[in-house]
Amino acid sequence: MQIFFEVVLPVLFVFLIGFVVQKWKKVDIKPVSTVAIYIMTPCLVFRTFYSSELDIQSFYMVVFALLILFSLILLNKIYVKLKKYDQSMEGGLILSTAFMNAGNYGTPIILFAYGEAGFAYAVMYLVLQSILMNCVGVYYAARGKAGVGIAIKEVLKMPATYAFLIGILLKLLDFTVPSNFILTIDIIAEAAIPTVMIILGMQLARIKWGNFQWGVVTYSTIVRLLISPTIAYGITLMLPMDPVMAKVLIVSAAMPSAATIVMYAVQFDSQPRLVSSVTLITTMFSIVTITVLLIILG
Repeated sequence: MQIFFEVVLPVLFVFLIGFVVQKWKKVDIKPVSTVAIYIMTPCLVFRTFYSSELDIQSFYMVVFALLILFSLILLNKIYVKLKKYDQSMEGGLILSTAFMNAGNYGTPIILFAYGEAGFAYAVMYLVLQSILMNCVGVYYAARGKAGVGIAIKEVLKMPATYAFLIGILLKLLDFTVPSNFILTIDIIAEAAIPTVMIILGMQLARIKWGNFQWGVVTYSTIVRLLISPTIAYGITLMLPMDPVMAKVLIVSAAMPSAATIVMYAVQFDSQPRLVSSVTLITTMFSIVTITVLLIILG
């Protein structure tokens, strides 16, 4: 219970603040999320990659991200074939199970659980997940309507991508950014995590309860919260990872469905009700599953 009170509960309180404010004031989330996406998150990403050491562990993280993504996609394809679902249902299942909330849920949990060392890995993984969501996620959401061209445009519109590339480039060139500029980035970056946490609470408040496809929702919840971290654990055993990074990636893989992916499901009409309901249910049950996982991992 100590882990719940010291790690999970503080994060839930921040989500609750966003949830209550949204129910009370009906806030327009778009302007807030725009500031988070276009200003705060790029600063956080730039700071992380500019100040982090890029080594073989970074390569292992990329391999991990690709392996777990395609493992979950394959699992869903097998399930869809057995159940004889259509392509739209396949897209909805992949969106709700293959993409985890590594950002506004995962990073604060990992910060509380594993400190700054784990947090640096968490932000790196956040960037990888964002790129994958904007490529593979958009593809499955828009398959038959948009395709790869839209996915590439979405990636190019994502400011975090440029922050990542600039941070990496300056790091490789051994370029020293002026201290005043770094201080400005630090101030903005520190606001990123609490802001996106509040946004998640606000997004959850907008999801309507009822008329869920409980059979499919149950399957998706099991895959997202139980099977995904199990696969992640197996992958970390295959790769000679830093122990802290391995724990961060396993915990990240156990996160609920990504709230961002709901927007793609709505935009491209790819089972939006299913995706949003799975996001809500997995977020609720993750309170228990993540607490247990953190106890197991230590």
